[in-house]
Amino acid sequence: MPMRSMLKSKIHRAKVTQSDLEYEGSITLDSNLLKLADILPHEEVHIWNVTRGTRFRTYAMIGEENSGVVCINGAAAHLASVGDLIIIATYILIADGELIPTPKVVFVDSTNKPKKIGQNENPGPNLPKN
Repeated sequence: MPMRSMLKSKIHRAKVTQSDLEYEGSITLDSNLLKLADILPHEEVHIWNVTRGTRFRTYAMIGEENSGVVCINGAAAHLASVGDLIIIATYILIADGELIPTPKVVFVDSTNKPKKIGQNENPGPNLPKN
């Protein structure tokens, strides 16, 4: 059966607060943001750097709750610096014919505190809004 990779959730325009080139890898995120975006520890995440235009994939690690931490670790630290705005996205595989999930979007303020939880504002030119 054909499978499709669909957006599951994202944290929109978070600010990188730390960068640790010497760490073994991953992105450390405030545990509250992980919960709100339905991201599990060690889950694959896609990082889109709004500031630089770079993209990479890694896995999520738990940071201190309500700290606002967004720390890029390991080699990926070359692709994002403190102060960069990033989007953190996760995907889910669904079989053709399954109900298409509505992505959860966590919008954050300039200190990475959640300000709104919702859906993509624009689902695309040919897709109906949910």
